[in-house]
Amino acid sequence: MRASVILLPGIILPADLTYSALREQLPGRVDVVVKDLELYAHDEPPADYGLTLEIEGVLRAADAAGFGRFHLVGYSGGGAVAFAFTAAHPERIESLALLEPAWLGNDDMGPGERRTRAELDEAAKLSADARLAEFIRIQLAPGVEPPPRPDGPAPDWMRSRPAGIAATMRAFTEASVDVDVLRAADLPVYYALGGRSNPAFFGEMAERCRSIFSDFTLEVFPERHHFDPPHRIEPERLARSLESLWERAARHR
Repeated sequence: MRASVILLPGIILPADLTYSALREQLPGRVDVVVKDLELYAHDEPPADYGLTLEIEGVLRAADAAGFGRFHLVGYSGGGAVAFAFTAAHPERIESLALLEPAWLGNDDMGPGERRTRAELDEAAKLSADARLAEFIRIQLAPGVEPPPRPDGPAPDWMRSRPAGIAATMRAFTEASVDVDVLRAADLPVYYALGGRSNPAFFGEMAERCRSIFSDFTLEVFPERHHFDPPHRIEPERLARSLESLWERAARHR
């Protein structure tokens, strides 16, 4: 049986760059939609931007592809969207894969997660250049050096990212999810965690996620962090893990 999959990127790289390496490792029996965030559908984020806009966009993409139920994979900001979409439309989801999601709702956060969220909110108030650098630093484990800036001029799409970061932080503050719906959802959930990412943030979220979903798998990639993630650096290993998740979901049917 063919698997229907939607891949959602984070708030920095466009979707095609985010998932190009992973797509090469996925088997031919997988029908994949790689979807950019609605956040960047225009030059500037909408004034009323929120996760509802992203949820509606995923729904349109699934319907356009002819997907009834499908597997949803989200990284960082896309992971937050995937989590929120699953709460809004659990009947459409066969499995959920979260690759270091940037947000898992505002309820029951641990102390490290609350502290990191406050730091990210403050970073969103900085100037555009400082905002991006601080956003990266906060999400790394202590002592981990941020990735070097690429040589040459920045691509055109980078111009929208500082505003996108600020809009996303506001959206997370204002959004809510019905966790009881997620607890009742009968679906397998996978969480990829980098060993060099901020453990007080992504690690605490992983444990909170474990407390929500009864069929939960955590996989740690010891050498990875949020900005050299497994879907780009270890795509073959991640593809195997996703295939296992999708096979497990098929047994839930």
